[in-house]
Amino acid sequence: MVLSGSTPPWRLPLPLITFLRFFASVAAAIVLACQPQPSFAAATEALTLEARIPLGDVAGRIDHLAVDVARRRLLVAELGNDSVAIVDLAAGKLLHRIAGVKEPQGIGYVAAADAIYVADGGDGVVHRYRGSDFAPLGTLALSNDADNVRVDERNGQVFVGYGSGALAVLDAASGAKTGDISLAGHPESFQLEPNGTRIFVNLPDARQIAVVDRTVAKQVATWRVPNAAANFPMALDAAGRRLAVVYRQPAELALLDSRTGNIVARLPSCGDADDIAFDAKRQRAYISCGEGSVEVVQGDGDTYREIARVPTAPGARTSLYVADLDRLFVAARATAREPATIRVFRPPEP
Repeated sequence: MVLSGSTPPWRLPLPLITFLRFFASVAAAIVLACQPQPSFAAATEALTLEARIPLGDVAGRIDHLAVDVARRRLLVAELGNDSVAIVDLAAGKLLHRIAGVKEPQGIGYVAAADAIYVADGGDGVVHRYRGSDFAPLGTLALSNDADNVRVDERNGQVFVGYGSGALAVLDAASGAKTGDISLAGHPESFQLEPNGTRIFVNLPDARQIAVVDRTVAKQVATWRVPNAAANFPMALDAAGRRLAVVYRQPAELALLDSRTGNIVARLPSCGDADDIAFDAKRQRAYISCGEGSVEVVQGDGDTYREIARVPTAPGARTSLYVADLDRLFVAARATAREPATIRVFRPPEP
């Protein structure tokens, strides 16, 4: 029984309550500070947003990028807009837009031939344009779903992934098809060994990484990463002998020994990734993800760790790191709040 006007036995004196509340708030702050938190400072130190280049009146998904380094022009496959944008990087503005393509996906530039190659996913056609004035140079019809483009300047070849499982081999100067390499599924990102004969190919439908020998034009090895699916982006660090493959299910980065296919490291990644690139100068990798960020991964021997996630924009999942310009270009599609842009990021001085 509690008499009127007396202090109930379960109530603490006010000074003690005040002290306990203060102690609890300090303890909570200490615990929070000790937890790993996304750091804005770390993100801005890893990559600095240098510029936003508007792409004008363009809608829909943006796919892959290429560069004409000598002219400082970025080439943008505007898949959802059925167009290709030519961006003047020195002036920071849209220079030209090529129409008449159908869902362009892959794009590449051959400096020796001064030719732009564009692969259409909608009709399977590969277009060629002159790099100086964008005049049409010809077309090549593949079966369907022409996708990623890779250029081998050393051997004068262009490779285009297409169909239910093939790489088309083209003569870089003429655009003529000189061969086909059969695969077990539709090829997504693939990488050419710069001083060797192999091609590494992501085959997500087959849940494998195909290793192709160009000299015999066929697959010679199959590599797999257990419990991982939807391998789309890929990058090759030839000097470091590392092949980087990003999976979407679950969101994960796998590093493999490019000589053997042995898994060196696996770590969580950002979601909906579509491009990855190595920055050899800083021993880093940049992964662009549709969730709206670029993940920066630092390498140290066989140890890899995420050091930052740099905000971009929802759906901005395609990117290109250009070592000659030391810049990372990220394509951000138009939204209800912002028009389509190319975001230019500058890494820190090594």
